[in-house]
Amino acid sequence: MVFGGADEYVITGTALLGFALGWAMLAVLSVQMTDQPQRWPFVPAAGMAATGLGLLVLAPGDAGLTSAGWVWPAVLLVLAVWMGSQVRRCLAAGSGRWLLYPVVAALAAAAVGGAFETVALASDERSYPIPGQLYDVGGHRLHLDCTGSGGPTVILLSGLGEFSPSWAHIAPAVAGTTRVCAYDRAGQGWSDDAPQIQDGVQAASDLNTLLDRAGEDGPYVLVGHSIGGSYAMTYAARYPEQVAGLVLLDASDPYEATPADGAAEPNAPALLAVTPSLARLGIGQLVPSSSDLPEPAAGQFQAFAHSPRSWRNGAEESAAMPALFSQAQALTTLGSTPLVVLTASESVQIINGWTAAQARMAALSTNGSHLAADTTHVGLLADEEGAGISADAIHDVVEAVLTGSPLQTP
Repeated sequence: MVFGGADEYVITGTALLGFALGWAMLAVLSVQMTDQPQRWPFVPAAGMAATGLGLLVLAPGDAGLTSAGWVWPAVLLVLAVWMGSQVRRCLAAGSGRWLLYPVVAALAAAAVGGAFETVALASDERSYPIPGQLYDVGGHRLHLDCTGSGGPTVILLSGLGEFSPSWAHIAPAVAGTTRVCAYDRAGQGWSDDAPQIQDGVQAASDLNTLLDRAGEDGPYVLVGHSIGGSYAMTYAARYPEQVAGLVLLDASDPYEATPADGAAEPNAPALLAVTPSLARLGIGQLVPSSSDLPEPAAGQFQAFAHSPRSWRNGAEESAAMPALFSQAQALTTLGSTPLVVLTASESVQIINGWTAAQARMAALSTNGSHLAADTTHVGLLADEEGAGISADAIHDVVEAVLTGSPLQTP
């Protein structure tokens, strides 16, 4: 909690130092204050302190922490077994063994979970090769996957905790009539990490550079789901000449963003920053995440969603939400640019003022339309029926761009 919001290696390193202090206190106080001195805790104290300090000094990134996963689980499991034997040998029955056995068992479980996580990450990397191309956008590379032909090109912008495979229902449906590109923001999916946490303006600059270096021709139809809508709006404010149309799929409202509207709670980024360290223990694999996406997209999504890197990306994007929403507010009008705002019925039922917020965004264009979809927020992408409604909305905007006529929506 003290170091919430710090990098993963800092949180893990300081946690290990805290555990080391605890074991050292057990050893010192048992020697000074009891008739059963326990000197063996100095061993886990020294091991955890050395590892924690090593992490803080070496400052490894995601790749380094993942590589270490081939070593530390085995070492920790051996240490846990040894500690269990010491507890049994050095503590008399009825003198507190029951306090230490659960701790030792937790260390053993962490070792097993860490080994499972490392193997799962390696297996996922081999099972799901990159489907598109990586392009350098200035210090890091972004993944872009384009299919279909024609124009205007449709660009798909994912929401929080989503990746390019999330569009597996929608991209093929759109590719039948025009070119469509799904991409991963920095830190997502197959894209590299950015040097620092990105806000909406930086993400927009990255996307603009990505499309240019990939040789994609604008202006584009931008499609944003959830907070992907705010990323799309920020791009439209920064590069209006590159935007031919806009589709917002149950998008977060940046104009009056509050925690109830989808903005992160003030302490959420700090709390979420702990999740990558926990995911290294395999805990992420235990979190259920259902998806009706077709294969291999469903497997790709599950692999990304459970990884420590994905948890870190979610924490970083949550931390950047206030800046993102503020930057999206720069879009005050789209003129007569075709715009469809599609609202999921589930969001209307659980979030006060959601319909009014969606209607406010639809009013950004004199050629805008606000439609309702009888599905969930996630269903607009993940469910075949909901994704079909989303694809229809995209087709409507593409048709309006091609014909130069007003939107023809139901």
